[in-house]
Amino acid sequence: MIDSYSLLRPWLFCIDPEKAHHLTLTNLDRAQRWGLLERMVSKPIQDPQTLCGIEFPNPVGLAAGLDKDGKHIDALAALGFGFLEIGTVTPRPQPGNPKPRMFRLPQAQALINRMGFNNDGVEACVKRVRQSQFWQSGGVLGLNIGKNASTPIEEASKDYIFAMEAVYEIASYITVNISSPNTKNLRDLHGEEMLRELLGSLDEERKSLSDRHGVRKPLFLKIAPDLDHDDIHLIADLMLEFGIDAVIATNTTVSREAVQGMEHANEAGGLSGAPVREASNRVIKALKARVGDQLPIIGVGGILTGNDAREKIMDGASLVQLYSGLIYRGPELINECARALR
Repeated sequence: MIDSYSLLRPWLFCIDPEKAHHLTLTNLDRAQRWGLLERMVSKPIQDPQTLCGIEFPNPVGLAAGLDKDGKHIDALAALGFGFLEIGTVTPRPQPGNPKPRMFRLPQAQALINRMGFNNDGVEACVKRVRQSQFWQSGGVLGLNIGKNASTPIEEASKDYIFAMEAVYEIASYITVNISSPNTKNLRDLHGEEMLRELLGSLDEERKSLSDRHGVRKPLFLKIAPDLDHDDIHLIADLMLEFGIDAVIATNTTVSREAVQGMEHANEAGGLSGAPVREASNRVIKALKARVGDQLPIIGVGGILTGNDAREKIMDGASLVQLYSGLIYRGPELINECARALR
């Protein structure tokens, strides 16, 4: 197990968050290439779970956003995750929002980011996935897709269809991200008219891709935590209507209620980490009450301990994903969560 993270974290927290992020991943890559990660981490927990026709080696995955371009797949896979989700990728490369665009709130064990889907474009990501040992050996790899910032929201379906077609052959599952608060108007896609049009278009495209490739790939939808009861019911009903296979609950929140008065609390962007836990769990419970066992739920948001992961499962999730908790706890959190769920 990597037990040096508690010593490294104070030093990393002295560096700009985005620089520290890239430095950490670069060094993980080196350790993996040199064969050091195997000696530094515990053996992955084996606790197979089958969901949407996919066997997940254990129920703890990496959430989208940490490896947007698929540049660090093999190093991240070596840490003990049961599955990885990379992205968000968009049809065309884009730089994202101006820097600085990531902020730590250590008092709250939280992050605020307004990255804005910065990525090298879907074609570059697909090439990297194909080159990874994890993908070549059959690892469970989800691809999270979004729209370009320059694409009008009324034409969002075109971007999602383009990206879905590009990743279809390589993805274990495909996640449609309509919930980032950092792309203008993106969350408008939670509304009935736009969501119905988007899901209908994706359903038709998937039927075509299924015929072409001879396999039906699972399609997941990632939603926001800032939804009221009626919104959750509407979205749940539309997902069932259009055959969405699972829902990821949730993305980051725009609420600042839990971090008022803290440094960086008023920065624009999505708040993640411990403060989003309650909102995420509320959405999971509401979804479970609405859909029962018809629509599997993947819980993400505010997991910083094994007990947090177990709470997501008790509230109705089948799998969980980590991101911000890794920044505060380090890789040991992965196996801690996997052990708690086993």
